[in-house]
Amino acid sequence: MSGPQCCSHPPVLNPSSGSGNVEKFGGLNSYVTGSPHSKLAILFLSDIFGFQAPNLRKFADKVAAAGYFVVVPDFFYGDPFVVADDGSFDLLPVWLKDHSPEKGFEDAKLVIEALKSKGVSAIGAAGFCWGAKVAVELGKHDHDFIHAGVLLHPAFTTVDDIKEVKVPIAILGAEFDHITPAEVLKQWEEVLIAKTEIKSYVKIFPEVEHGWTTRYDVEDRKTVKSAEEAHQDLLEWFSNHVK
Repeated sequence: MSGPQCCSHPPVLNPSSGSGNVEKFGGLNSYVTGSPHSKLAILFLSDIFGFQAPNLRKFADKVAAAGYFVVVPDFFYGDPFVVADDGSFDLLPVWLKDHSPEKGFEDAKLVIEALKSKGVSAIGAAGFCWGAKVAVELGKHDHDFIHAGVLLHPAFTTVDDIKEVKVPIAILGAEFDHITPAEVLKQWEEVLIAKTEIKSYVKIFPEVEHGWTTRYDVEDRKTVKSAEEAHQDLLEWFSNHVK
């Protein structure tokens, strides 16, 4: 994961943003929103900027309003990636040593255990950038962990990962994304089409960049409209496959 795009438009973090609450869930500080009595849950797996991003929480609230219990864990233990004052991302490889998606996968399993123990019967995972790799790992295990996944402007994910997915998966990508370019997403789509045993969906959004679904400028109507379209696609996917 190289280049400035992964870190472009970093959010201004706000620990009190969103209409939900922060509490311990599965051992992790987590933003939770929606009815705690819902039998359907969605796990939000954030990008490198973590669980205090206002647009991410706003999206989680929107999903919760559709009837899901949504959990947004702090996989970075209070240490999200911070872009340097000069705008550089040189420290990202160092940060990733202690905040790998593989570690996120292990932590996510604990959150899923906690969801199941409170009576949740179906779980979906939405993975953004860094979190997409975690979602893919969860999706390699049939329905052991999740029933469906959505990857939004994914990073760290390879075609070999996609080959191993065993649950319904939707991929929402950007036309302008040098981390996972549109050409790569088309390769993934070919792999998924050949996997007739699972449902899949790949969509490339025109004229947007990596991170657009949560790191949009609220004043940029065009990008906001595209983000909202992606949000609706995610809701439809989970409506069909997490029930």
